[in-house]
Formats: sequence, structure tokens, C-alpha cells
Amino acid sequence: MKSVPFRWARPIALLAAMAVVSSCGLPQVGPNKRQIFAGSVQKEGDAFVVAVNDRVTRATAVAPALGFSPGFINAGQLGSDTINPGDTLGLTIWENVDDGLLAAQGANATVLEEVQVDGSGFIFVPYAGRIKAAGNSPEAIRRIITNKLSEQTPDPQVQVRRLAGDGATVSLVGSVGAQGVYAIERPTRTLATMLARAGGVTITPQIAQVTVLRGNQRGKIWLEDLYSHPELDIALRGGDRILIEEDTRSFVALGATGAQQKVPFETKNLSALEGIAQVGGLNAGTADPTGVFVFRNEPEAVVAQVLGRNDLQGAQRMVYVLDLTKPNGMFMARDFVIRDGDTLYVTEAPFTQWSKVISSITGSASSVNNLSSLASSN
Repeated sequence: MKSVPFRWARPIALLAAMAVVSSCGLPQVGPNKRQIFAGSVQKEGDAFVVAVNDRVTRATAVAPALGFSPGFINAGQLGSDTINPGDTLGLTIWENVDDGLLAAQGANATVLEEVQVDGSGFIFVPYAGRIKAAGNSPEAIRRIITNKLSEQTPDPQVQVRRLAGDGATVSLVGSVGAQGVYAIERPTRTLATMLARAGGVTITPQIAQVTVLRGNQRGKIWLEDLYSHPELDIALRGGDRILIEEDTRSFVALGATGAQQKVPFETKNLSALEGIAQVGGLNAGTADPTGVFVFRNEPEAVVAQVLGRNDLQGAQRMVYVLDLTKPNGMFMARDFVIRDGDTLYVTEAPFTQWSKVISSITGSASSVNNLSSLASSN
């Protein structure tokens, strides 16, 4: 029995390969421009696709609202000599008699070292009784003790000294040189000086955030703003808790970029151009510079400004399109602000898809050639 000829095998296999390529999806890093636009509201999708221009960049340039409330900013500095619960005082009392109330036999001075101010703010002095110390200065306490003792001994002379104590303290934790509890002293009565006392911050200043907790109040600022806005250098209070932490915002980079990953912010305000640069720029072999997209759930107030309509309720899915090939495309990318949780996606160039088609066909044709050669040898 004669074998079936194979001269029709090559064209038949080639046609079959082309059919398979045309019917099956080719590998790609994500949706292309056509597929993204197909999901727009205009195409009965659920996302608004908007080309970025100057008006859009202004409407979407929303920065995190950080700052201190008036309660923090308007608080005055503690006096350097104000006594607080927990402070330690040193008292010396001179009596103008040989046999005084407090002095030992043959002495006219009594020294009371390390008199602790209790939690209620009081101290006890023999013959003067319980005296309110917290909130007073050493001079005010001296006058109180003098008046109390003058009723029992003639012309007493009193000296009050504030010793090292832990009455008014703040705690510093996080990314500081030395975490710990620090007393509020004359050189460290404000936020900036207290941070310096703790050795400064140990993270990049551009992404450092400072949080101050005072009772049920909470305030957060950027470290850079602390030095550019003097009013943010607030006066400290005993019990303040200060936390230094790194900015936790991030965005996701996908598609034809140098790296596909979750990317932390490196600056307080991050532009689309800077975001692209952080992941190594566009992939020179596959990226389509006309298809740079930013996906975001946009608040209702911003949506109203971007779309010029107020009939939408709640946050909306927005897709912003950047075309870097336009005359002002790079400027638009420089001015458009990336926000926390954004997805930056770069589509592949049409040429890339065409190359994949050719590679698939030529790969199939090569297989056909091998098959034909094998048949001929038989």
C-alpha cells in the first residue's frame, strides 16, 4: 500500500497555525488601550476614562491634610520654673533665733533635700503643713512657706530650689535616635528641640511624619513642615506622646515598566513622572508612551470638578490617561499627582503585539518545516 503524499502538509499546517493564533489570545502584561477604553462609561462600562489636562491636574492635586489643631498651636510654653507633680524640690530654711522650730541645737538653718511633689501636686513642710506646689514657681512656694512659718518663728528665710525630676515628661518612640522618656526642661520646651534632644530622626526627612498625642487629642505633621512653618513647633505638655514614623503611602506599578511592584512614596508629593522614574521608567522595548493610565477610586467632590457634573453619588472609578508623546505630555505627567492606593499602568505598544503574532506564526511554520523534512526523509 502506497503512503499518502505530504506535499500539502506545509500549507495546511501553516493555515492551521494562523487560525490558532487568530482565535487564541496572545500573551500580554495586561489590557491594551482598546480594552481599557471598552470598559468606560461611554461604552456602558463602570469607569470614567479621562484624558489628563491642566484642569484635571488642578482638580486632582489633593494632598494629605496634615497639621495641628488650634488647641496644639495656641498652647503657651511651660514656664521653665513651673513645678509639676513628680518634681523634686530642695528647701533650706533659716530661723532668726538660736532655738528654732526646725534647726538642730546650735544651728539656725534646716536643709530639706529631695522633697517629692506628690501626684496631687502637694508637698509637706514641718510646721507649715501641706502646701500646693504644682503649678507654682519656686518663688511662689517660697512665699507660701515663709508666710506659714512666720506665724510661729520670727522672720524666717526660705530658699526653694527645683532639682532634677520627672514631673513634666514626654515619651518619644519610633524612628528617633534614642527612644525614651524625657523631661521638659528650659532647652526642650518645644517639639523641635525635644526631637533634637532625642537624637533627631533616623529616616529620610522627606517622608518622616510626626504624630503628637495629648490626652484625647491627636495631631500629625510632616517633619519638613516643622521647620518651614514655625507655628507648628508647638509647646509641649507633660504626658505628651510623640511618634516618628515613615510615610506609609504607596502605589502599584504594572505593565510595560522597568519593574512591576508595590512602590512606597519617596516624597511628600509624588507626580506621575516621578512615579514612572521610581520603577525604572518605561520599558524601551515594549511600552506605549501614549498609553500611561492611572486607576483610582475618586471621592465625589473631586469627581464633580473633573467631570463638571454633580449628579453622581459617592466615590467613582476613574481612569486617567497620559500621552507622553504630546507636546505638553511630559509637563502633564510632571504636574499630575499620584495618590495613595493608585495603580499606575503602562500599556504595551501595538508593535509588541504584532511581533508576538509574527513569532507565533514563524514558530508554527518552523514546526511545519520540521514535519515536512521528517516526512520527506521517510
